[in-house]
Amino acid sequence: MYGRGGSLFCRGLGARFTHSPGYCCCPSPLRHLHGAWVIPGASFWSRLRAWAALVVAATQTATVLGHPFINTSPRAAADCSKEVLQAAADAYVAAQTAGNVTLLEGVVATAGWEYEQNNKKMEAKAGVLGKALKPDHRRTNFDLVACATYTELISASDPANPYVMGVQLRHRVEDGKVVLIDVIASTTDSWLFNATKTLEYVRQEKWDVIPEEKRDKREVIKAAGDAYMDMWNDSTAADKVPWGTPCTRLEGSAYTGRGQPDDSCKAGIPSNHNQAPNTRRRYVIDEAMGSITIFCVWEHMMMAADSHEFRLENGKLRYVHTMTECGGRQCRL
Repeated sequence: MYGRGGSLFCRGLGARFTHSPGYCCCPSPLRHLHGAWVIPGASFWSRLRAWAALVVAATQTATVLGHPFINTSPRAAADCSKEVLQAAADAYVAAQTAGNVTLLEGVVATAGWEYEQNNKKMEAKAGVLGKALKPDHRRTNFDLVACATYTELISASDPANPYVMGVQLRHRVEDGKVVLIDVIASTTDSWLFNATKTLEYVRQEKWDVIPEEKRDKREVIKAAGDAYMDMWNDSTAADKVPWGTPCTRLEGSAYTGRGQPDDSCKAGIPSNHNQAPNTRRRYVIDEAMGSITIFCVWEHMMMAADSHEFRLENGKLRYVHTMTECGGRQCRL
C-alpha cells in the first residue's frame, strides 16, 4: 500500500520504504527471487498485493501526458542519445519543410504515435505539418532525461503563411521512436504576432551551449520556469523568479530588449495574482542550453495554447520567448 509522501509499506513487516523512479529498497527479510520481491512466510494474496503495489508505482513513474511509453526517469534513458533525438528533430524539420508527413517514417513509432497542435489532438496531415513551410530559423534543445526535444521554428519569408512555432517531440524509451509530436503553431491573429519582427529579434540573441562547469541544475531551471508561470495566480511567485540583468523577453513579436546592460524581463509582469492558472504544463529541459520550455493552457487568455521558453545563465534569467495561439481567433485579454 502507498503511505504518506509516496512511500510504500513492506506488507507484513511493519516497515516502510520509499521509492523513486527505478529504485526501491526494503529491509530484510524481503527478498528478490526470480524477478519479483517476495516475503518469506507471507500468504499468496499478501505477495500478490505487494507485487501489484510495485507495478502501480512503476507505471506511475513512467507515465506522462497520458502515454505510458514516455520517460520521466531522473536519469537519461539508455536508448535516448542526443544522436537519436537529433535525427528525429531533423526528420521533423524536413517533413515540415516539405509538408510531407511520410518523411517521418523511420523515426515515429510504427503504431500509436500521436499529433497534437495547439492543445488539440488531430491527424498530422490535417495540421500545419501538412503545409510546406520554409524555415528561416531553427533551434533545437535536447532533454536526455525526458527523452524529448524542443524545436523553435520561424517561417517568415512567405507573407501568406507566416508561422512562429514550438515543437516538442517525445520519444519512447525502449527504442527511441517518437510517440508524440506536440506543436504550438502561432500565426496571424495570435498574440502580438509578427513573424518578421520575431525573426529579427531572435537573430540578435546569443544562445550558445553553456560550459559544463557553469550549467545550472535541472531542478533549478525547472523551479525558475514554474515560478514565472505561477505569477498569474500566486502573489509570492515573482519573488521566486531568479531575475537577471540583462534579460530580454520576446512576447510574440514584442521585445523588451534595448541592448542595454540593465535590460529587464520584469516589465509588464502580472500585478493581478487572482487570475486563472497556466495548466497542463509539458516540459522540455536542456541543461546544456540553460533552457526550459513549458507548453500549457493559458487559461486567463481565452484558454489559449501557449509556449514559454526560459534560458538561465549563471542561475539568472536571461531570455524569455513566448508564443500564444487562441484557437484561430484573435487573441485578446
